[in-house]
Amino acid sequence: MATKTDSLKVATSPAISTEVCPSRNWSRAMPPGPDASVKITEEYAKLVARDVYFWAWPMVNIYNRRLLFSTIKEQRYLGTSPQAPVNKFTMLTDYASAEQRNVACSNQDVVYGIGALGLEIEPVVIQVPDFGDRFWVYQIVDLRTDSFVQLGKMYNTTPGFYLLVGPDWQGETPKGIAHVFRSSTNTGIVGPRIAQSDDPADKKAVQEPLKQVVMYPLSEYDGKFKSIDWSKLPRAPSKTTSSGETKWVKPETFFDVLPAVLADGAPLPGEEARYAQVLAVLEAAAQNPALKEAMTQAVVEVQEKIVDPLLEFRNYGQQLPYNWSTISNESAFGTDYFTRTAVAKSNILVNSPNETKYYYQDLDAKGSRLNGANRYTVTFAKDQTPPAHGFWSLTMYDDTHFFVPNEIARYSVGTKNTDLKFDSDGSLTIYVQPDAPSDAKQRTNWLPSPKDADFTLYIRAYWPKTPVLDGSWTPPPVERSK
Repeated sequence: MATKTDSLKVATSPAISTEVCPSRNWSRAMPPGPDASVKITEEYAKLVARDVYFWAWPMVNIYNRRLLFSTIKEQRYLGTSPQAPVNKFTMLTDYASAEQRNVACSNQDVVYGIGALGLEIEPVVIQVPDFGDRFWVYQIVDLRTDSFVQLGKMYNTTPGFYLLVGPDWQGETPKGIAHVFRSSTNTGIVGPRIAQSDDPADKKAVQEPLKQVVMYPLSEYDGKFKSIDWSKLPRAPSKTTSSGETKWVKPETFFDVLPAVLADGAPLPGEEARYAQVLAVLEAAAQNPALKEAMTQAVVEVQEKIVDPLLEFRNYGQQLPYNWSTISNESAFGTDYFTRTAVAKSNILVNSPNETKYYYQDLDAKGSRLNGANRYTVTFAKDQTPPAHGFWSLTMYDDTHFFVPNEIARYSVGTKNTDLKFDSDGSLTIYVQPDAPSDAKQRTNWLPSPKDADFTLYIRAYWPKTPVLDGSWTPPPVERSK
């Protein structure tokens, strides 16, 4: 028989539903929204500024990347970073280097390319050559970092021409185009990923298909495959000295670019009132420099206290055993503002879950921060390396999520390393430490860490199998060995 206390507990502790239904009269909240002629207080403007700075941070990040590419006149390399005019991209010819600082958490499993979309200018054609048995996937995201294409080995994509169009395009699809993908925004980022191994023969073999991984405006389409020898592009020296990622979002210029960002990224269903509120404050700030200055100062604190801490993976994500974390809505964030901004800050441009699954680690099995003052082991039991149709890797990053230069120039281990040594029981142990193991077998499985500095470990499962997707497989502990 239930007691009075039991009834009280039930009544005051209902289950929290995450499903939000529209109100009966939802249309009453739509624009015109706030009256722009009404005077607003500085504190209110700062409140709105703080909120929009957080949820629009990834959108401004992507838009500012496009602005940079809009100044580029030719496909080229700046230092080791590929650059291209808007609506084209440039491919690397080998792994990303330890020196690049444009995109955090790049890997050494695939050959990357990158370019920016301006689909209001015109649609673009993207070529898919015949990759044979080689793993590949093209990541293409909109202004919100949400994916809007499915091109890759896991989709059984056939070689050919594919068209990317903006939200308002109503043109006729040319003959020979295999499929049209429509973006919800005109701005986006394209990042092909083509797998290669550490074998010199494979690095040579990948060069031929790379030449036909090309994107160009629709006006240049003639139904014939174009080819670019990426190794012959011009190179310009880089002056980058930053220890972390290029600062794509800056409080002092955020509100200058925000109106264009919001105009490009139309509100998602339910965001109309949010947009109207922000636009009313932006209009007031445009007439009052003091108001804009107060808003700018307010978001400095948001950057420092809310956005910057999201660089560390331990501060967000689905919590897994042994202090690992992951997410399940990568490249489909929608209105999950927190996760979208956290990912944009820590490792922007992630693939969809069925393309690549990611696991993040800042801590050892006992909860202490990973640091190169210690030695660690990661042991995968027999047949328990990350289950993937493609391949897997374990990558080392410094505390800003870039490669750590080391004596053997090794930044990851995984399927591509055909010489990894398994134990007699079938398990695989990776030795994570700053100094080379004295044992020859352990040296083969060595992943160098930065001496006396914090670092992060990061597992990728490319084209993951069901145990990864349903959560029944999770990574083993990172054990401190001294």
